[in-house]
Amino acid sequence: MNRVSLLTVLAALALFSIHTAAQSARSSRAYTAPRTPWGDPDLQGVYSNDDETGIPFERPAEFEGRKLEDITPAELARLNHERTEQFNQGVAGTEFAGGLRPPTHLIFDSFERKNSRAWLVVDPPDGRVPPLTAEAQQRLRAARRFGVSSNANPVGPFNGPEDLGLYDRCITRGIPNSMMPAGYGSTYEIEQGAGYAAIRYEMIHEFRVIPLDGRPHVGKNVRLDLGDARGHFEGDTLVVETTNFTPRMSYRGSSEDLKMTERFTPKSAGVVEWSVTFDDPRTWTRPWTFAMNLTKRDSTQRIFEYACHEGNYAIKNILSAQRSGERTAE
Repeated sequence: MNRVSLLTVLAALALFSIHTAAQSARSSRAYTAPRTPWGDPDLQGVYSNDDETGIPFERPAEFEGRKLEDITPAELARLNHERTEQFNQGVAGTEFAGGLRPPTHLIFDSFERKNSRAWLVVDPPDGRVPPLTAEAQQRLRAARRFGVSSNANPVGPFNGPEDLGLYDRCITRGIPNSMMPAGYGSTYEIEQGAGYAAIRYEMIHEFRVIPLDGRPHVGKNVRLDLGDARGHFEGDTLVVETTNFTPRMSYRGSSEDLKMTERFTPKSAGVVEWSVTFDDPRTWTRPWTFAMNLTKRDSTQRIFEYACHEGNYAIKNILSAQRSGERTAE
């Protein structure tokens, strides 16, 4: 091969290498979200996490010693099929995150679940919620807690509406409960304006307005059921830090001093990863995080009306049953 031919081959190889490297860089490059007219990453749309229904909150025993990234797509597909079958058969431990078990025909008889991961807790790496502090254990033993559902008080006595949970009373599911899949109504709308973001939840029509202008949190004496949210963007990720919770909005035993940090990270044109970090030294021995995917719905699909109180006979029936039981016991 003469010198000219050798140079031509080397030049071709160099161009091929450059082209291949560029293709590889493009394929591995993180998704870049479109921009709003005022320049923020545009995450607006109606999302659902129905596909995340039934993911175990913590790492199952069968994956002891493994991390989420160790689970292959083939293993995840097998898990989704097995969990669908087990849920339909009523196997214990296959309930939704939060312990809910809607009728199987409502959820899975006509399709398989499409979970994006094998479990939800991403930090610590062992997939387990850190231990409770001694204070938190004592607090839980001493307090009569009702949480956001009457499941925390299944046997009564029901002396008044206050003995039922906030969800049963159509007040709130709390956060992050409001964005946890529950078998239906798992739909959320992200809206944006200059200096603000907002999230609307289908269940109970809750609405969070999140300032993005750098203002400080409200004073410590102001406590809100959904906390006081402040947001900012880190690259394309919307970061929302929420503090100032009321004591009655405890999540998994958290105190009112909880700092909850959510991250909404666009992964593709139709998927946003939602992760939640809990930092509460009064409750857990270290911060911890769980995550799941939100999938954008068709642009014609909107959030349905959630007429909670219009058909809410549960409180009346539970209280009347308690009074009836008391008369019988007299």
